[in-house]
Amino acid sequence: MSSPPPKMKKTSAVTRRKTMRGHTKNVFGVAHLPCGQRIITCSLDGSLRLWDLESSAQIGEEWRDEWDEAGIVTMALSPNGKTLTSGSNDGTMRLWDVEIGKVALRWKGHSECVRSVCWSPDGERVVSGSQDGTARVWDVKNGEPVQGLDPIKTGHTHVHAVSYSPGAKMIATGGHNEEIKIWDAKTGKLLLTIELDQSVFSLAWTSDEKKLIAGLMFGLIRIFDTATSWQQIAVLMGHAPAVFSLTLCSNDRLLASTSQDYTARLWNLDTNLQVGPPIQHENFVRCAAFSADGKLLSTACDDNNAYVWNIQTILKESGLENLLSIPDAQNSELKKKPLSDANAPRPPPIFPTPRRVPQGFFDGVQNSDPPSPQRRRRFFAPSWGLHPRALLARLPRPFHRSQPNVDEPTELQQRPGPSTSPRRIPPIVEVPSIDDKKALYVARRPETASEMAKRIKNPK
Repeated sequence: MSSPPPKMKKTSAVTRRKTMRGHTKNVFGVAHLPCGQRIITCSLDGSLRLWDLESSAQIGEEWRDEWDEAGIVTMALSPNGKTLTSGSNDGTMRLWDVEIGKVALRWKGHSECVRSVCWSPDGERVVSGSQDGTARVWDVKNGEPVQGLDPIKTGHTHVHAVSYSPGAKMIATGGHNEEIKIWDAKTGKLLLTIELDQSVFSLAWTSDEKKLIAGLMFGLIRIFDTATSWQQIAVLMGHAPAVFSLTLCSNDRLLASTSQDYTARLWNLDTNLQVGPPIQHENFVRCAAFSADGKLLSTACDDNNAYVWNIQTILKESGLENLLSIPDAQNSELKKKPLSDANAPRPPPIFPTPRRVPQGFFDGVQNSDPPSPQRRRRFFAPSWGLHPRALLARLPRPFHRSQPNVDEPTELQQRPGPSTSPRRIPPIVEVPSIDDKKALYVARRPETASEMAKRIKNPK
């Protein structure tokens, strides 16, 4: 065992909220229940214990499997919070009913200590990693190993970390041979190997599956971008010896790590910088877990105790209270989603206004059937050949057309014909709009001088 690290600046006393005392040996795991008021811990003393966060008192008796004193070194809560799986140092795995605190199922397959367990996102499978160098996948419903995945011979000397991807398509494993390996979760086929310079002790995925984070033997935390051929994009430095665990706040912006250096640390994943001073403990810190709202962090320590820390206090002292919020980009996703046709707001109807139509527009039109509704917007195209009377009879009621911008010139299609003079803009006449009880009148063409003289002489 390595010597204790040098003394560091301690976290302010107000930050530590509660201490859970009761285990008789090292506390290796901690998990928050969905209710937000209780946590479960596991220990090398072979027990699980339920705690009340408000009073920091143990609830009921310790949970034990009959006639079994094997130390529990890892555990994970199911996605629905009703079942918990644990792994012991004798290679046995167990499923516990959280409501009654009893063992519901035992799995035996590993020949050495089970170092890590992880639930699939749908809660139907559990993957385990062992010091025997294998990973195994278990079917929760039938209580049997999954065929074809029992076991996955990882090639790691010891498997210290296993983790399902959020989409349940991949399983990541890490261990003592300085590699991370990515496996097909359905077939067990090796998909990818990430070579490193240190052994891997912990793994975590962001919820969007875009980043895989690894805690290494000599204190480094490496972040890999899964969308760019798994390239390393950041290294978080601060811990000294091994990074035992990694856990993410639900919004993926805040990362907690625990280490052999007697500390837990918080990291801002927006900037990849440490948040506040290290959270000091009296011994190795084996595990950490956020509450559902991210406001509390529980840690498991080799001093036989579990602790609950007020994360809001740490963030406030660092001026980073907003790290517990959901990014605006995520909040705006629903706003960007288009409305369905049935629910989309409809604009008010636009009633007709006087139109400007070039002289000669209705010349030479012929009878024809009215256009289909899909073609009504093209109803006045010059290519249509309708007599004026037929045209008037076939206008839709009301004839909804938006008013054009009269300040902008509009080029209209002209009737084909020979021309030897420069193009002239045809005279424009006013056409009043139509409604249900009014006829459409077309202005006369401009009068010649002789026509005007005749009209003056004979007004009728």
